[in-house]
Amino acid sequence: MTQRLEGKRIIVIGSATGIGAATVRRLVEEGARVCAADIRLEPAQALVEEVGNGAFAVQVDIADEASVNAAVAKAVEGLGGLDGAHVNAADLRIIFQDSNALDVDLAVFDHTIGVNLRGHLLCTRAVLPHLLANKGGAIVYTSSGSARGGEPERPCYAMSKGGLEALSRHVASRWGREGITSNVVAPGFTMTQEMQAGGQVPQAVIDHFLTTGRSFRVGQSEDQAGVAAMLLSDDARWINGQVINVNGGALFF
Repeated sequence: MTQRLEGKRIIVIGSATGIGAATVRRLVEEGARVCAADIRLEPAQALVEEVGNGAFAVQVDIADEASVNAAVAKAVEGLGGLDGAHVNAADLRIIFQDSNALDVDLAVFDHTIGVNLRGHLLCTRAVLPHLLANKGGAIVYTSSGSARGGEPERPCYAMSKGGLEALSRHVASRWGREGITSNVVAPGFTMTQEMQAGGQVPQAVIDHFLTTGRSFRVGQSEDQAGVAAMLLSDDARWINGQVINVNGGALFF
């Protein structure tokens, strides 16, 4: 493992499990100092105890502006500044109620947008001034192939992720000349350790992806974490405003 992130100070928002936790592990392995922020403080604390290297956890609810600002302030204080942020949080508990444009409860839409889009704007507003004060830095967002896949269901989720990609391009366009890079990791179907352990995904769904997809396996959290780490490193200083599809070839664009 390289040490290309040696000395980098990075906050991962939405980090207790899944892609966020894998990203924390990868960043620490590559030498970064990391603040793991999550609404679930206990698993985030367990994660930082596991990875060591001075990593620490803070609690954050990205739907609440005061909570976001307080969490980022604690991260900056604990890290001594900020060089990058991976904004990865999403509330997936409601996704099974996200049916179609005619039938979906507008409360589902409001909640989904509130977390997946408004919450990411709040995170952007909190971290960006610190990156600008540092004369540059990187923001990485987690989107989804559903933003461009044209699925017959989950419209609220897809709209929120499409809006998130637009936010990333705005940040890259507005502040790129000031040293800010803003990019998106767009995962395909990814089986997290929690999904595997909990049996949340029927085997028939996994088999469908394996038989119809272009890869010999489904995605793993570590696949996304490796790309996020690259985008947060100096290797990606000339990559800006991009959506990086990490999907085993499921979508070609």
